[in-house]
Amino acid sequence: MKPAAAAPGVVAVAYSGGRDSTALLFATLRVAHALGLRVVALHIHHGLQAKADDWLRHCRKQCDAWKRQGWPVTLAWTRLHLHLTAGDSVEAVARRARYQALRRLALEHGAHTVLLGHHRTDQAETFLLQALRGGGVAGLAGMPVTATREGVAWLRPWRNRPRSDIEAYVVQHGLAYVDDESNADDRFARNLLRQQVWPALVGAFPQAEAALADAAAWAGEASACLEALATLDLASLDDGLGLDVQACRRLGTARGRNALRVWIRRMSGHRPSASLLERLWQESAGVSARRWDWAKGELRLYRGRLSWVGRVVAAASEARALPATHLSLKGGGIVAVPGWGGALRVERVREGGVAWERLRRVELRGRQGGEQFQSGHGRPPRALKKQFQAAAVPAWQRQGPLVYDAAGHLLFVPGLGMDARAWATPGRPQWRLLWEPLA
Repeated sequence: MKPAAAAPGVVAVAYSGGRDSTALLFATLRVAHALGLRVVALHIHHGLQAKADDWLRHCRKQCDAWKRQGWPVTLAWTRLHLHLTAGDSVEAVARRARYQALRRLALEHGAHTVLLGHHRTDQAETFLLQALRGGGVAGLAGMPVTATREGVAWLRPWRNRPRSDIEAYVVQHGLAYVDDESNADDRFARNLLRQQVWPALVGAFPQAEAALADAAAWAGEASACLEALATLDLASLDDGLGLDVQACRRLGTARGRNALRVWIRRMSGHRPSASLLERLWQESAGVSARRWDWAKGELRLYRGRLSWVGRVVAAASEARALPATHLSLKGGGIVAVPGWGGALRVERVREGGVAWERLRRVELRGRQGGEQFQSGHGRPPRALKKQFQAAAVPAWQRQGPLVYDAAGHLLFVPGLGMDARAWATPGRPQWRLLWEPLA
């Protein structure tokens, strides 16, 4: 999806209603009020807790109270409907869905920056948990201060501040917040660490929090170096037909596995486990064809080339083999697309969309080769492969149908968004499409 142009002076804050996010939203509003900025408070209703409705009411009440005081805040919220399958981690699924929803809400309100309330204690805890799980340097690096993904900058302005500073700030300003009772449930690893391990650790080593956060920072630098090395290696290992496994092995175990690890993450969207890497490294030696289940899809080795195919594409035996599908999107909302393994979401936008009449009858096609896409006005149309590469769109986000209007003009490409040649003129009502594959 091509993000909409950022509205001037708009910043978003992830706001659960808890202590940390309440403190961050309050601090942001104080600065925004002085600078003439607008703030969008983003609340995600997970539907996993009995008191989730109460938390939403609290957030509404608090934002309304601040707005009556003349502070520039707007509350935007959405309810998640999680789709879990056997073996899924509720925490992991909810986390992925939460970030996707935060991104969507932020872009809808013209904000391309989202502030998150994580602090130094969170970072130190993450380092410990990753170490106890046998995580590599990417996991040990924890949460970055800033990261840009899919048109949104995620910032953690308090990542280097201890929890005690936030607690003192809340008391100083008399801020009201909600308590998530699940934080006391020691069936979750982080809660167990906080309640039983952390007090003893900092009691014996008072500087543990700062030291662990420093270690995470070192791991972050090491991870960045490994990512850069993998990028150099993959330039010659993957020619678009798949990863040359034997050439990868010739780099040596450490360097070759690093390239393989990064390649799998980029293709599937999931960081591979140590056990998967070990299996691939051992089982691909001297073998020309093999398959491994991974990330709701398959890693396929054929004639020395490794590729990753998502479940939807695997089941459909390649989208380009499907016949063209005709349908109308005039009803808007979410439109299921039988046979393609997903649905199209139709959303109204201020810019970067197409006129309504072009969606009355559309045609869905698989990639045939030779298609071109224009990413913005003043930019030349380029082959889809080059556009995907330029936008760093991983293979797992490219799956889905191309959408054409009744006249055969390309409107939408999954992973890239609406073709600029089809954009409606400014000020005219317009809509954009999003592709939502089945989980």
